[in-house]
Amino acid sequence: MNEKKTMLSGIQPSGDLHLGNYLGPMRHWPGMIETYDCFFFMADLHTITVRQDPAQLRKRTLTQIAQYIASGLDPEKCTLFVQSHVPAHAQLGWVLNCYTMFGELSRMTQFKDKASKHSENINAGLFTYPVLMAADILIYQPDYVPVGEDQRQHVEICRDIAERFNGIYGDVLRVPEPYIAKVGARIMSLNAPETKMSKSLPEGCVFLMDKPEDIMRKFKRAVTDSDTERCVRYAPGEKPGVSNLVQIYAAATGKSFEEIESEFAGQGYGKFKPAVGEAVVETLRPIREETERLLADKAYLESVYRAGAEKAGCVAEKTLRKVYKKLGFLAR
Repeated sequence: MNEKKTMLSGIQPSGDLHLGNYLGPMRHWPGMIETYDCFFFMADLHTITVRQDPAQLRKRTLTQIAQYIASGLDPEKCTLFVQSHVPAHAQLGWVLNCYTMFGELSRMTQFKDKASKHSENINAGLFTYPVLMAADILIYQPDYVPVGEDQRQHVEICRDIAERFNGIYGDVLRVPEPYIAKVGARIMSLNAPETKMSKSLPEGCVFLMDKPEDIMRKFKRAVTDSDTERCVRYAPGEKPGVSNLVQIYAAATGKSFEEIESEFAGQGYGKFKPAVGEAVVETLRPIREETERLLADKAYLESVYRAGAEKAGCVAEKTLRKVYKKLGFLAR
């Protein structure tokens, strides 16, 4: 029997998970754990490049673990852990800093973007963030890393770092392939459909833990389009607002764009927007309810992330020992 290939993915607990996270990558994760040996982690070390409220960070990290499980990730079939609980991430991160060129990091578009948004706190961690991300990946020697377009540059620099290290020391780090998963719908903001749904625009963002009445309110206020046609039609170039709602409804119900256009023919936006809201309410209801149940059982969640850290730590330490030996560090 062939060994499963390894896959790794992490999300920062810097804000609450939302509909874009779920209908994008998360909904496909439960299927992936049947095919791959998957590591999913809460990337809490990455969050502190921006100042965090400590109590909120702890709360969001625990909630994110619960939401992962509620979304279908079985802790018995994959490894769920918190990044800071596995010290080898930071240890390999320092080593790889010494094999990453300043010019490479200065060209990273996310650094420029974040630096412009946090001009009062342009710290070294913000600059070297991609190196820690490379360490997150390479420490588990994965075959694949799921990526969207916004993360492709990070996987490219990760591969460059690994190849540079291997060029000096031999075949030490597996060079992962980017995995362009069925990432699902690219969900845009409800009140600014030209931008991705984001926690930074809360009124246009539907969070996984939103109450049904809040979800309905957001959809009823969703931006549609100022055209005179006012028909439900998927045409992103002409009708970005309505097209976003069509895509959300399709993802929530499994209906095709053609079926949706037929269902709402002649009904206008007044009927369509509440229908999308109701479909999303029912899609997220079981996740919200199961998350709430899990959060009431802190002992279980602690057992999950402790076991996850132990399993992840064993794999990570093996890679770190191999790297340290190649560097000439004295064995402990």
